[in-house]
Amino acid sequence: MYGYDMADSNEESMILEKMKRGRHSENENEENEEGEDRLSDLPDCIILHILSFLNTKHAVRTCVLSTKWKHLWKRIPTLKLQSLIFSPRKHFSLFVSKILTLRDSSTALHALDLDLYCHGGIEPQLLKKILNYVCSHNNHLQELGIRVSGDSNLIMNCVSSCRALTSLKLSIRSGGSFNFENLLFPKSLNLPALTNLDLTRFTFCGGENSLVEPFSAFIKLRSLVISGCNVRDAQTLRISSETLVNLTMLDDSTGVDKMELCAPSLCTFTYSGMPTEKICGSGLSSVKQVYIDARIYTTCEKPPMTLLSWLLDLANVKSLTVTSTTLQTLSLVPDLLEVKLLSLCNLKSMEIKLKLPEVQPGFLYILKEAMLEKAAAKSRKEAAKLRREFKAGLQPHPVPDGMVDFLLQNSPSAKVDITTVYNMSVC
Repeated sequence: MYGYDMADSNEESMILEKMKRGRHSENENEENEEGEDRLSDLPDCIILHILSFLNTKHAVRTCVLSTKWKHLWKRIPTLKLQSLIFSPRKHFSLFVSKILTLRDSSTALHALDLDLYCHGGIEPQLLKKILNYVCSHNNHLQELGIRVSGDSNLIMNCVSSCRALTSLKLSIRSGGSFNFENLLFPKSLNLPALTNLDLTRFTFCGGENSLVEPFSAFIKLRSLVISGCNVRDAQTLRISSETLVNLTMLDDSTGVDKMELCAPSLCTFTYSGMPTEKICGSGLSSVKQVYIDARIYTTCEKPPMTLLSWLLDLANVKSLTVTSTTLQTLSLVPDLLEVKLLSLCNLKSMEIKLKLPEVQPGFLYILKEAMLEKAAAKSRKEAAKLRREFKAGLQPHPVPDGMVDFLLQNSPSAKVDITTVYNMSVC
């Protein structure tokens, strides 16, 4: 729902082109003998459903197809407002103002996606106008995505009023595009119908007992994504949910020593970052699918040992995906290959994603230093030999010796795939 993808743009253009052909083509395969416009003959509800998948800018363009289509866009139940496809940006402001004015006010708004990250902050008056519109249509609003630099108080007050929300995605920079402080996540946020929550760059503040439990009010939560979030005034992050099925932690830097995970229905666990949090509670024992992209930013032993503790907790996992940096990080555990796993007994498939060395020079430097420290713990001679090899151009192998057999020691028949991935970032 979030972030504008060029693939989405191409798909929308194809849809529009097909609509035009359906209206104007004289090809017998596209029109019947009477020259009837098949697409326009569809019930309005079906056409509106199709249009709801388009970016609002492209949906409005369909008004030129025929008289019937002239006002259809005004009754689309979704608004997808993304500034990336407007140049200059002032055109976006004018477009949004007209959309909110001309849209059929009696039509329920089911979903709003507002994305202005790539072009900096939003004009305060425009943001206020959009949020006021959302508040006036919040009775039926089910999906809300906001990715902007703007007044966080206005935004969170608006979010709090949308009690029917089932899906919420927030990435807010308060005070401008160059403010890199995380936003405090409100303890009072209560959205009883929420099933999907996606948060980027929020801070969760602790209370008594050095514990923070920010998601306990969401009693129907099934999917949780936290990206670049951290914890203040607490040493333990508790995620407790009877309904949670999918948990994703990206660019993780929570700053806590322990994560208390009590989610008996948890099926999928995705992690990207430096593993430092010991997972306790029911932990990962119920998980069936795991994706781990581990990295290290320090030569200390904690991240590799934490990563190993996670793997030891994977009692029922059937599908395991790890990156080459994950295997390299894990290989730093002292005497790892002598460890007898009591987990990964039900593994059916394992995928190893190779990450190109040239896109991660910082990681490779830290990895080499950690490997030298590990070698020095055994003997100075071994460390000196390894240092000479590094100076001669030796690079750490993306799949260290013995790692695959180590992970498959309890599931030797599991299918193994090795693929190459390229790190790409947009905005």
